[in-house]
Amino acid sequence: MTGTVIANPPRNASVAIVGAGDYIGAAIARRFAAEGYLVFMGRRNGDKLLPLKQEIEAAGGRAEARTLDAREEAQVAAFIDEAEAAAPLEVAIFNVGANVNFPFLETTARVFRKVWELACFAGFLTGREAARVMLPRRKGSIFFTGATAGLRGGSGYAAFASAKFGIRAVAQSAARELGPQGIHVAHLVIDAGVDTEWVRERLRASGADEERALLQPSSVAETYWALHRQSSDAWTFETEIRPSTETW
Repeated sequence: MTGTVIANPPRNASVAIVGAGDYIGAAIARRFAAEGYLVFMGRRNGDKLLPLKQEIEAAGGRAEARTLDAREEAQVAAFIDEAEAAAPLEVAIFNVGANVNFPFLETTARVFRKVWELACFAGFLTGREAARVMLPRRKGSIFFTGATAGLRGGSGYAAFASAKFGIRAVAQSAARELGPQGIHVAHLVIDAGVDTEWVRERLRASGADEERALLQPSSVAETYWALHRQSSDAWTFETEIRPSTETW
């Protein structure tokens, strides 16, 4: 999806996206920018965010792009603090992937540790730092992008599934602690292939139908927007999304 349309006036609020990749992260940035939020986008190679920043700004929105290693505590804290200083942080979304597949005996300690750092530890840092600045106002949303692997392990996914199980547990614990203090914590299970070039390459390599129903990044972003708009008397902690044709 391209062609961002800014439909609402600027808000005095920011959104921090940790793991603002080319697909889901970019779609989230566009969606919240369209609602008038100042969007802070972070990823390992921040230069790759410049075209998206320019797109949002050309449409009248506001966005900042930063290079961020989400595994580094000091970098995450600084990223959140910068967003908060620019405009009160209202939403933080952890969207780092780290989906890898290795046979069990070929999963090295380095691979296992790196995947855990990226998909679990980094999420903990993001959630903690966001809560730190939101709690004085007793207001905000902290969301975590999950996967089917967070509900059940699969062949070749010992590292990835353990990390996704872990971030789901982090989210549950945070939701129980922070919810009564006004912070909406939610975990989004994406139970489908997302329409990205990487997924399409995997489909081609496996001989599967490349035109099968894939979940659109913009639909993920729309789900996050709907979660953020929920009334506190009916907050969702966990929701699963999948195309209508996906078996489950």
